[in-house]
Amino acid sequence: MGHQDINTERLANYLAQHIEGIGSDLSAEKFAGGQSNPTFKLTSNGVDYVLRRKPQGELLASAHAVDREFRVITALQNTEVPVPKTYVLCEEDSVIGSMFYVMEYMEGRILWDPILPEVQSASERAAIYDAMNATLAALHNVDVEAVGLSDYGRPGNYFERQVTRWSKQYRASEIDSIPDMETLMRYLAANMPPDDGCVSLVHGDYRLDNMMFHSTEPRVIALLDWELSTLGHPLADLANQCMAWMLPSQGSMRGLSDINRAEWGIPSNEEYIAQYCKRTGRTEIEHWNFYLIFSLFRLAAIVQGIRKRAQIGTASSDEADTRGELVYPLAAMAVNLIP
Repeated sequence: MGHQDINTERLANYLAQHIEGIGSDLSAEKFAGGQSNPTFKLTSNGVDYVLRRKPQGELLASAHAVDREFRVITALQNTEVPVPKTYVLCEEDSVIGSMFYVMEYMEGRILWDPILPEVQSASERAAIYDAMNATLAALHNVDVEAVGLSDYGRPGNYFERQVTRWSKQYRASEIDSIPDMETLMRYLAANMPPDDGCVSLVHGDYRLDNMMFHSTEPRVIALLDWELSTLGHPLADLANQCMAWMLPSQGSMRGLSDINRAEWGIPSNEEYIAQYCKRTGRTEIEHWNFYLIFSLFRLAAIVQGIRKRAQIGTASSDEADTRGELVYPLAAMAVNLIP
């Protein structure tokens, strides 16, 4: 058996005690794709499930927290946020060699490109963007106390902690001095908006391809990839989405900056933000530029991490060559937004 293969016999015995209808005829097939947590499709008695596990081997303490992911998806079961049904979290390494959880398998579409080239009409594109907006608002409207997530992250000073965290991450993967990144770290630290006491569940990586849409209808059936989720400031998710659309449509980070959005049925950032505010009961957004600059800085820091992994030879080469160099234009774009 390979390093990441699963002993289906042991797994079947374990799951039979926790999930109705799982028999000994269990098969496991790994999904392709670079998820940081290896993900498998399980099949038993004609029913499909999804298993997500921690990778085996030495890990950063906070990385690959599949137990947090399981907890948040489970907590959201009876809310307006579309999530798969969860079955069981196994914290023992003894079953398949690492912690894992099992959830429902859902059949739908993952839309990778924000221009939505596969969608036929402008009105359907508009409906998809509206569904994405409604899902984000639903997430931020969740009463964290009521769903038992009031200790899911540290309350308050979200941006302060995030700026510190990503500045450290950036420093740890620094290769050469990038003046724009120095400017950004100084600016963000010096212009922190006062903490407005607004706390919600934040996804941390809210974007089109982290959700599954119904296979024919323009509605979200599951919000996925909760690894970066925590309690934080809701506008971080909104800014992250709007920031991504400011990038060009060509290249590895697909944006919408060079697209005539109205022609395609895609809302402008202003329209998208206005809809979100309506749905979350906000009248205005202060410090919007700060949130956009932070989002670009965070993305630049993530990209710098890819660059560093390329230098030490642990990233896949094609990814690293193209994406790693994006740190410069991303940082420059952020600096241009400084008032």
